[in-house]
Amino acid sequence: MKKLYYIDFPQEHLKGQMHKYQCSYCKVETTVINGKLEGHLPSCEYRVKLENIGYEAEAKKAKNSPVSIDADDFD
Repeated sequence: MKKLYYIDFPQEHLKGQMHKYQCSYCKVETTVINGKLEGHLPSCEYRVKLENIGYEAEAKKAKNSPVSIDADDFD
């Protein structure tokens, strides 16, 4: 199974930040999670629970593949 966005996890404020939140379980900032299950740590209780009931995280793509980096990107 797959949801379009995974946003039903418990959140808490980041200390000292008025409008920033993080997952209550894995402490990853919500802007890093970006609605994706794979945005949570692999050990996150929320992610583990959903994966155990059949939801799937997408495989992470290689960030530094030769195709994704161009010399013009470093001006």
